[in-house]
Amino acid sequence: MIANLVLSPPIAFPVLLLACGLLYMGLGGLTLKKKGFVEGLTKPYACGEEQIDVVQTDYGQFLPFAFFFTILHVVALMVTSVPIDTLGSYLIAVLYLLGALAGLSILYRS
Repeated sequence: MIANLVLSPPIAFPVLLLACGLLYMGLGGLTLKKKGFVEGLTKPYACGEEQIDVVQTDYGQFLPFAFFFTILHVVALMVTSVPIDTLGSYLIAVLYLLGALAGLSILYRS
């Protein structure tokens, strides 16, 4: 009876929250901290770049691969989840594969 009461969410959550807070405060002394004022803490983080010119990334080469990855994984999920019992479901899987091939041919047309 007492074990069920202690494991109930309204009791367990505050107990675990208190335990995590005590661990956070207790282990906080083990961290490496610099003493005094650190100038970099007041500057915005810019990936180590100090110059004003901002580098613009180009996703033109990445997006076709991301779409390829997405299409193939969705096709794999759909085809492998087709039930074995019915012939109609195989037809749906084949149509899905043909649609994916059409999509990939459009994606990588030259």
